[in-house]
Amino acid sequence: MRRVRRFVAYQEVKMMKLGETVRTAVALTALLLAVSGCQKQEGSAEKAGKEIDKAVEQAGEKVDKAAQKVGEQIEKTGESIQDEARRDKK
Repeated sequence: MRRVRRFVAYQEVKMMKLGETVRTAVALTALLLAVSGCQKQEGSAEKAGKEIDKAVEQAGEKVDKAAQKVGEQIEKTGESIQDEARRDKK
């Protein structure tokens, strides 16, 4: 009799866990469907914002390239100064 009670209790716990898993899966599926259905078309403000972001990113890239060129020129100038200083010591 004890074995039967334990087995029944074990089966009940197992079924409860399965029920919780199924409920969780159904809830997540419903949430995903709701979120995917709520996406709306971009308006003019969103499009303008994306264009601004793109322009700012391109400007940043150009500034980075210019800074790199300036850095390279500074290094060349420093090397030239060091070369001249070495020549003067001789």
